[in-house]
Amino acid sequence: MADTTVKVSSETRDRLAAVAEAHGMSLRAFLADLAVQEENHLKLTRATAVFREVTGRPGIAEAFDAAFPDDAPVPRDAAPRVA
Repeated sequence: MADTTVKVSSETRDRLAAVAEAHGMSLRAFLADLAVQEENHLKLTRATAVFREVTGRPGIAEAFDAAFPDDAPVPRDAAPRVA
């Protein structure tokens, strides 16, 4: 993979380097890890929005329970109590 240059202010570079050092990482490794984390955060945000949309539809919980009858949670009053 070829290297590239990203221009940031000296202040930003120093701040990022300090955070990387605090994590015991090089700036290069920290930025690579940060990019992965941010990509995952964006994907999770989109997935959460879709999940909330789908689960908010009327009847979806009942349809799920009907499709997977053996996977329904045990009602609280029927669950064994732990001492």
